[in-house]
Amino acid sequence: MEQASKKFSRDTILVDLALQGGGSHGAFTWGVLDRFLEEPWFEIDGVSGTSAGAMNTAVLAAGFAKGGALGARVALENFWRGVSDAARFSPLQRGLIDRLLGRWTMDNSPGYIMADMMSRVISPYTLSTGAKNPLRDILAEFIDFEAIPNSPINVFVTATNVHTGRGRVFRNHEITPEILLASACLPTMFQAVEIDGDHYWDGGYSGNPTLTPLVRYCKSDDMILVPINPVERAEVPRSPSEIMNRLNEISFNAVALKELRMIAMLRKVVDAGDNEGAEWAKLRLHRVGNDVMTTLGASSKMITEWAFLTMLRDEGRKSAQVFLDEHAQDLGRKSTMNIDALLDGV
Repeated sequence: MEQASKKFSRDTILVDLALQGGGSHGAFTWGVLDRFLEEPWFEIDGVSGTSAGAMNTAVLAAGFAKGGALGARVALENFWRGVSDAARFSPLQRGLIDRLLGRWTMDNSPGYIMADMMSRVISPYTLSTGAKNPLRDILAEFIDFEAIPNSPINVFVTATNVHTGRGRVFRNHEITPEILLASACLPTMFQAVEIDGDHYWDGGYSGNPTLTPLVRYCKSDDMILVPINPVERAEVPRSPSEIMNRLNEISFNAVALKELRMIAMLRKVVDAGDNEGAEWAKLRLHRVGNDVMTTLGASSKMITEWAFLTMLRDEGRKSAQVFLDEHAQDLGRKSTMNIDALLDGV
């Protein structure tokens, strides 16, 4: 039973959300959204998402279109429950010792170790099941794609064009199961997803998530980032899996950090009264804290046990509560994220 959260009383504020991807770690974002949706003054204008963030985005928009904030909360829980149920008999399960010790890792799982080794030496194009993504049926069952074009929430989903290396951003009327699968397509596990004659991989390589559409096409001047991949880690990675995990975190954060650096530069040179750059000058940036991800390894992104997903959801709710406690009154007034620090050394 969830504890009652502290509610806030203030004028309605229009916000944009930027949701990172990260496999099952996206359940943390589910928790953040679940808490935000409890606040009647918290009005979501646009959401940009990649990979798991894209799926949260689509579920949120479709659920909100059909049943408002409560409908979105129910849709998110149903989706993540569906993810867990579908993977109940998957060979990718925690090892017995890790289960007994309560460790959220699959580093010792025979199924995970074999799948990880195969992904390094065998192309998904050589396997007859290479094109089959287990998420396909879940998306079709738990997301009402016909509702997304009519949602009051502006949707932006990023996938990476394999041919050009550039990100493509898909909007409400374009969102289909194929678009979401493209946004979450890991090249070593699945064949590239073909859309309109082009092929796409995970959007994290080109925008995790893409921020500029929220500024260009939405009315809100407040953007809240919900990160999944840690930007900083105190320890130097030493094992092969730790090194690979850190490399992936750095690469998946790099594009978003570059966009934030660009925004910081624009805010220094444009004038709020200048029609050409007013949206950049007025932009207020915020970030929901996320400390739990520094305690989890890369293999945990494949854990879909309900206990794990709800643990992440609860951590997301806690982080959202901390954000609201500290910054609810700052929304609509000032930035709470110092992106100017990104310009140091530039």
